[in-house]
Amino acid sequence: MDLTCLFRPSSMAVIGVSTTHDHHPANVIYNKNHLRYPVQTFAVNPKGGQLNRAPVYRSVGQIETAVDLAVIAVRSRFVPDVVAQCIEKGVKGAVIISGGFAETGDKDLQKEVTDLAAQADFPFVGPNCLGIYSPDAVDTFFLPGERIIHPKKGNIGFVSQSGGVLVDQMVKFAGQGIGVSAAVSIGNKACIRETHMIDWFEQDLGTRVIAFYIEGFECREGREFIKRAHTCTKPIVVLKAGKTARGIAAASSHTASVAGDYRVFSQIMAQHCVAEADTEYELTSFCEALSCYPKGSSGHIGIVSLSGGHGVVAADACGHHGLDIPEIAEQTADAIHSRLSPEIQAIASLKNPLDLTGSCVDDDILTAVRHLSRDSHIDCILALLLPYSPGISADIGAKLSQVARNEGKPLIAYVPKEDKYKIIIEGFELNRIPVASSVEGAVLMAKALKRCHPC
Repeated sequence: MDLTCLFRPSSMAVIGVSTTHDHHPANVIYNKNHLRYPVQTFAVNPKGGQLNRAPVYRSVGQIETAVDLAVIAVRSRFVPDVVAQCIEKGVKGAVIISGGFAETGDKDLQKEVTDLAAQADFPFVGPNCLGIYSPDAVDTFFLPGERIIHPKKGNIGFVSQSGGVLVDQMVKFAGQGIGVSAAVSIGNKACIRETHMIDWFEQDLGTRVIAFYIEGFECREGREFIKRAHTCTKPIVVLKAGKTARGIAAASSHTASVAGDYRVFSQIMAQHCVAEADTEYELTSFCEALSCYPKGSSGHIGIVSLSGGHGVVAADACGHHGLDIPEIAEQTADAIHSRLSPEIQAIASLKNPLDLTGSCVDDDILTAVRHLSRDSHIDCILALLLPYSPGISADIGAKLSQVARNEGKPLIAYVPKEDKYKIIIEGFELNRIPVASSVEGAVLMAKALKRCHPC
């Protein structure tokens, strides 16, 4: 399917606007796109009239110009007729916001819409969804702009069956400075499904990682998803819901999903190098790490810390998440020791995790990371930075990034997320080095690289 009409429409009809109810979902969508996005937007309601001095068309067929995208927000029983009108008009695709289909038990109504669209090669997202947020292009979410936090434009393509989870995850992305290429709420996924989204985002040059929140699949659909994910050239992250009996029942009533046997699906994802996130927090960390290091690693971690306690915390977390902390080669320890500042040569611990102490300076950290990167026992490095130490400069992020780029091994940093350390964090982020705001977050990023590493 060519889904350009959904993600980068030049014109859009919002069907179901109200001339008396300003907070109607269709009005929110119309006003937001009409005022803030570069898409020509038309309002449609069978009663006609005016909305903010713009004409309200009685049907999509009355719009004089071509329409790329229809956003349908009418009562469910009217949706088949509206879809038929869109097809007759030559609209290229739709987002069906309306609920009241298979998720409430009305599978026949949903099938009627799906059959109409299939016969006409008419792609649509939904029903029972928020639709699409494509930065700088279109936003079909029926949430007021002042109520929602939009992440910056970035390289994560995020697809969710749940609109609520999608919006909440966007808030988490924004908080971590992670941007999205597009965010899609697919709801009941009566037409466009996860496999279509893999196809779209794989060919999208602005997307580096594809992330999913999945509640369930129809019969054999899970197998098709895994097959497609396995051949995809970009990392795929999945947060799977419906792991317990209660969760399965909730998923079925939410989006009419069939959750299936979670344990089997989880094992198959691991076999095919799909990175499964266990929580929303992990999903955020996984996306950030894999957007920087799509090839992953085998999970042999070298830890550099300015505090022995932080090294212990990181070592415990690595053990909990199945990551290995190998002994470093003797020649690596000797090379680091000989180049350390005289003030810390006698007090630094050079066993993995390395403790350079709070008396170290920038060059000591650079030396440790550089030579750990050259150790064949190590394939990913965690740099736990405590900017409180007097010998650490504001340039340490940029300096370490340069070492990592030169050496070619994944580096993940931990820096407390505070405004006064912003310049250090930006030094990493501008050079595509992932930064976690906690030690646990840094370990989760390393875990993501292992889960996505070819088996």
